[in-house]
Amino acid sequence: MATYKIDAAHSEITFKVKHLMITNVTGNFNKFDATLESSKEDFTDAKISFEADVDSISTNNEQRDGHLKSEDFFAAEKFPKLSFVSTSFDKVSDDEYKLAGTLTLRGVSKPIELSVEYGGAATDPYGQVKSGFEISGKINRKDFGLVWTATTEAGGIVVSDEVKLNLSVQMIKQ
Repeated sequence: MATYKIDAAHSEITFKVKHLMITNVTGNFNKFDATLESSKEDFTDAKISFEADVDSISTNNEQRDGHLKSEDFFAAEKFPKLSFVSTSFDKVSDDEYKLAGTLTLRGVSKPIELSVEYGGAATDPYGQVKSGFEISGKINRKDFGLVWTATTEAGGIVVSDEVKLNLSVQMIKQ
């Protein structure tokens, strides 16, 4: 059984939400951890777990970050971590996978499915074997209790319900 740990310095955990339904606001989590365990070279038996510190959320706007950490959204004080635990990692083609699992956000656990593109493996200058993955998917924030909403004077929605997830991940073989 091989165990891989995330290389935080070479990984990004980002999300995008439509603002006023015309542009995307991008955010990320700066503190996170992930583990992958697999005995197969093609990772088809992989068990994956991930967690992020909600307090590490950043959208490059202090006021907005504060709002995201509040009761209206993530309720960071009550629910300091978000987590994901895989239930399956199925190969679709040579470098494409479907990752299914349970996302827990704000105390609510729901099944989600993500698309994964395997970028391959390489050995870095220090002799560490690393594998790269691009992970993407969508969730509805309201499914997880992030229900704050507002409308503009013209009746437009301020924040979309759909959240796009994009993770660029390097895993280091232990």
